[in-house]
Amino acid sequence: MLIYILITLCLALTGVAGFQLTYMFYLDKLDKERKKRIHDLELKCKNLSARLSDAEERLEQQSRMLDALYNDMDDAEHWADVIDDR
Repeated sequence: MLIYILITLCLALTGVAGFQLTYMFYLDKLDKERKKRIHDLELKCKNLSARLSDAEERLEQQSRMLDALYNDMDDAEHWADVIDDR
């Protein structure tokens, strides 16, 4: 009778070990997918950072052009022209 109990116990422990091994493979797969996703996000972040700096540079350039263009115009003269047009 003791032999049957020991065989059952060994089979149960083998089942638990198999379940743990399967779960470890699953966790390893999730970890690899997470690392791949993080790598993709880092590349996308670099790309977006470069695009953002390009956009900021263009905005700064446009701002400088507008300042240079409208810097010569005096506000009083501009309003005088608007009032004279009416």
